[in-house]
Amino acid sequence: MRVLVTGHQGYLGTVMVPVLRASGHEVTGLDIGYFADCVLGSAPQDPPGIAADLRDVTAEQLAGFDAVIHLAALSNDPLGALVPQITHDINHHASVRLARLAKDAGVTRFLYASTCSVYGSAGDGLVDESAPLRPLTPYAQSKVRVEDDLVALADSGFSPVFLRNATAFGFSPRLRADIVLNNLVGHAVLDGVVKVLSDGTPWRPLVHAEDIARAFAVCLEAPTAAIHCRAYNIGTETNNLTVAEIADAVAEVVPGAKVLITGESGADPRSYRVDFAAARRELGFEARWSVAAGAEELYTEYRDRGLTATDFAERFVRLARLRELGERGDIDGELRRIGHAAASAGDSPVRVGG
Repeated sequence: MRVLVTGHQGYLGTVMVPVLRASGHEVTGLDIGYFADCVLGSAPQDPPGIAADLRDVTAEQLAGFDAVIHLAALSNDPLGALVPQITHDINHHASVRLARLAKDAGVTRFLYASTCSVYGSAGDGLVDESAPLRPLTPYAQSKVRVEDDLVALADSGFSPVFLRNATAFGFSPRLRADIVLNNLVGHAVLDGVVKVLSDGTPWRPLVHAEDIARAFAVCLEAPTAAIHCRAYNIGTETNNLTVAEIADAVAEVVPGAKVLITGESGADPRSYRVDFAAARRELGFEARWSVAAGAEELYTEYRDRGLTATDFAERFVRLARLRELGERGDIDGELRRIGHAAASAGDSPVRVGG
């Protein structure tokens, strides 16, 4: 199958591409390259790629593909809250536009990376795909809107599928340090302290990046009738943990690390435990990675690849990275790529935080 992966130079895309290739698919990437050089260790082997802003994709660029895997997004709640209009422009409007163009170009399968955070504040009970959606952030709201709009596009020749991923964790050559397990392991390795800013009580469902990649590979190959216009939670119930429990798992892996729950950010309203039975039952998909195994993997990779405090706080944090690109004049106030010549001629660099 000829597959286009948007966001192939991101955290998840860098893990997903080798999984898809190993399954026999011909993979092409599409990425604006915000995080292409945010690499820890050896550079990954990228597939052939299209360098394009998601908002500027053309139907011609989508011609000839059997499926699109759409990962590209401003995938960070703090960033989304800071620039909500741009979040909706990219995550919502550009995603729906991409799907329309893909449909017009003859693409028959569209796999969309949604999120379990669409459930918002769901209490202590397990929520499945039929649960009410209560998104609490611009990022999660944009995901719900895309799901709704893609349902309206679906027909006999165009099958969208919504993979509501749990919070990702695990090592990727293009690392992210601003997701919970990756962040806590980094602090444990660099500072000896597993620092939790909330009160530690919110529930979080977690899933390894490799398991997410495997779930997408399964959906590529599943019969259309089985997955047409379906949503699937991707993860495993054993990885439904409170933030305090995640911190304890990290402390058990990193020698000498101590847990510190400061509570300085107060109680986090985002709290949800997720039921993942539908993907097991209908797709035969089973997540393999536990949080403990992921913490061990991250500890080993951080230690062996020489993670530094500066890279951990800046290079591998989405908000800090975009701020850096803005200060260098590489992106404008709408997060569009600009050349240095254009920047010096009067384009205003983006101001993301600070």
